[in-house]
Amino acid sequence: MIPPLCLLFDADGTLVDSEILLAEVMGHILPAFDLPFSARQYMEEFRGVRFRTIVDTLSERHGALDDAHFPLLEGEVRRLMERRMRVELLPIDDMPEALETLAAHPKAVVSNGPERKIRCAMESTGLASHFGDNLYSAYTLNVWKPDPGLYLKAAEAMGQSPERCLVIDDAAVGVAAGLAAGMQVIHLNRFPDEETTPDGAVAIHHAGELPAAVARLAAQETAHDPL
Repeated sequence: MIPPLCLLFDADGTLVDSEILLAEVMGHILPAFDLPFSARQYMEEFRGVRFRTIVDTLSERHGALDDAHFPLLEGEVRRLMERRMRVELLPIDDMPEALETLAAHPKAVVSNGPERKIRCAMESTGLASHFGDNLYSAYTLNVWKPDPGLYLKAAEAMGQSPERCLVIDDAAVGVAAGLAAGMQVIHLNRFPDEETTPDGAVAIHHAGELPAAVARLAAQETAHDPL
């Protein structure tokens, strides 16, 4: 039999409902560093984008942030975000049940966030047991989505070829990275009135649809590559 597809999950907005928390934290802290910003702006423009890229973009628009102040800014954001995650963070609706149904598949979390943040998210929401130590951070691997290298390095670490990997991601940068890596991609498009799923990716709108979508893609693989 063909082994199960390896599932590579994004974290924020895919596994855990952390994006609104991050948006609020950034909307609170960035203006204190003379970088005008709102939670709505994060959700509309910067979902899934590397934190440094967001700061650099805002600096170009509003006046450069002194590089000496960046570690303080990032530290304040990370500390407040972790504190809120420990108390408020929830999994995406129906994701725990979907992961249970997909138990036979090897899985990893592949995120643009730091490893500490990934671990905090998995522990706070009770999802850690599904992934163990298969947590791959852009900060550790030094490559950020939409660069496909992050997903490719994660696949290599999992001992999987790109063709046997299936990316599940909610953000445009992650969907682009998965497609560029030559992997199958499921776009968890939770905002279908505002976002379009790119050609080549499969759209679902709720985590409850995930097991059936994975099964369909696995069946297609079996049909194309019979043993």
